[in-house]
Amino acid sequence: MQPELTCGAPVCRPDTLSYRSRAVERVIRAMHESLGEPLSLRGMARIALLSPYHFNRVFRQITGIPPFQFLTALRLEAAKRLLFTTQRSVTDVCFDAGYNSLGSFITRFTHLVGQSPRHLRRLKQDGASGLEQLAARGANKTSDGAVPVAVCGRVKGPESFAGRVFVGLFPEPIPQGRPVGCAILTGPGRYVIEGVPDGVYYVLALGVPRAGGPRGYILGEDSFRGRAGPVMVRGGRATGPTAVVLRPALLTDPPILVTVPFLLRGARTAVDSAACPSLVANGPCDSADGGGIDWCGISNRGEEERIRGR
Repeated sequence: MQPELTCGAPVCRPDTLSYRSRAVERVIRAMHESLGEPLSLRGMARIALLSPYHFNRVFRQITGIPPFQFLTALRLEAAKRLLFTTQRSVTDVCFDAGYNSLGSFITRFTHLVGQSPRHLRRLKQDGASGLEQLAARGANKTSDGAVPVAVCGRVKGPESFAGRVFVGLFPEPIPQGRPVGCAILTGPGRYVIEGVPDGVYYVLALGVPRAGGPRGYILGEDSFRGRAGPVMVRGGRATGPTAVVLRPALLTDPPILVTVPFLLRGARTAVDSAACPSLVANGPCDSADGGGIDWCGISNRGEEERIRGR
């Protein structure tokens, strides 16, 4: 499967896209093989058989983010996996991930993942049932208020997919840190994210199969991905692509750093203080992706939840 062109990237010929994709994939494989070792832009460009300047542009076109940001995300993703699946100390995981300072590692990890290393390790004790109950509470809460719609669209997925879908609005095309707003769906369908401040954002979706268990929620294993954007929000209205198609993960997809429990806990907190406050029922909106949405609540055409952005 060909990787998606970054939203807003210039259109190029299929053979050119294929060549660039293979070049970027070679570099990403090299990143995986040497996560704990230094890797320079010139070294990555040599692997891609491109000049450093051209490689930097091509990498961003294919993945959506610069190569060093991608490498940082890979290192933190590896650290998250080690913390969740092994008993290695936080210090050992820090050095394995290529960091020389434990303090810098913990600060960066907590900011981008949404959980401290020790807290993420404790999430394993919640088990699949605890995480699923948390997701159910986040997906079914409602409140009485109504605020202007900022972003709404539709998530589509394979017919065989059955599970929860988490939709986040991020300032960059990578799911890391606190989202501006988020929605929790019981399956592919319509979503609405409200109260989003003016700015330019990317819609990023994660589909977690019901059989995924804790590893699906925390590590994103066997999950489906999708993205859309850039979306420009001005005066409570959004312009830009918002329809998201879920698909299996590609090598060129930026790692998912933010943990689903971080989104779920945000959805459970009060409206005034949460990253993803309680769901808002009953409010008209128009679909930015061309699909008709008459009411943005729970309808018999499929369950839909809205979460007001911070």
